[in-house]
Amino acid sequence: MIGKIATPLLAVLVFLGLWELLVWVNDWPNYKMASPSDLPPAFWKYKELFFTMGWQTLWRTVAGLMLAVVFGTLIGMVIGFSKIARDALYPLLIGFNAIPKATLVPVISLIFIGQHDFNTVLMAFMISFFPIAVSVGIGLSTLEPEYRDILRALGATRFTIFRKIALPKTLPEFFGALKVSATLAFIGTNLVEIVSPHGRGLGALFKSGETNGDYPLMFAVLIALAFLGIVLYYAVVFLERVFAGWADREGT
Repeated sequence: MIGKIATPLLAVLVFLGLWELLVWVNDWPNYKMASPSDLPPAFWKYKELFFTMGWQTLWRTVAGLMLAVVFGTLIGMVIGFSKIARDALYPLLIGFNAIPKATLVPVISLIFIGQHDFNTVLMAFMISFFPIAVSVGIGLSTLEPEYRDILRALGATRFTIFRKIALPKTLPEFFGALKVSATLAFIGTNLVEIVSPHGRGLGALFKSGETNGDYPLMFAVLIALAFLGIVLYYAVVFLERVFAGWADREGT
């Protein structure tokens, strides 16, 4: 247990040390590259804004991710159980996912003018549901047909098959995709906060630092975003160990 905490913490300290060394060796001023030693004053100076805007970014990211889980799971069930649906929906999903999401921000902002929270949650959802849908769909489509035939012969419905066999089988793939989606959701949230600024969230704070030439603040926002991403990632890891701990082969 101690090793699992100490190892990533040591890795972070090494990263910060190398970052500080890089700035010191190149003698870069903080308006070119802020060093880790420049960040604590920025965090302290704007601590209230970090708490307020950090919470705004976090709850909208989590809301978008939760929508992605529901919608992605439903789409995954459809394409997993139906070959026709799979053939029809895969090109649409892949084509949509190939569109740079930054280009969608102005479109969404024009369609839903003034709906800043909704636009941010929507973008977090749109950028994060694809991995979940694909992982669930692949997991269900590769379910052994013998299990389906036996359960159907016993009178089981598709929902029963999904709940008893398919769902447990797809949980490892689902949580693997959820870890990816958790980080993608933050990207979607910050795209809206930066590209379509509305004075809310860490993206707006980053934009403020850029406008005022406050580079330590900009780098402090990046570190805050990384911290929130790590927190959400480990929250998913915790849920994975609760619901799919049986799939962990780390100790074998």
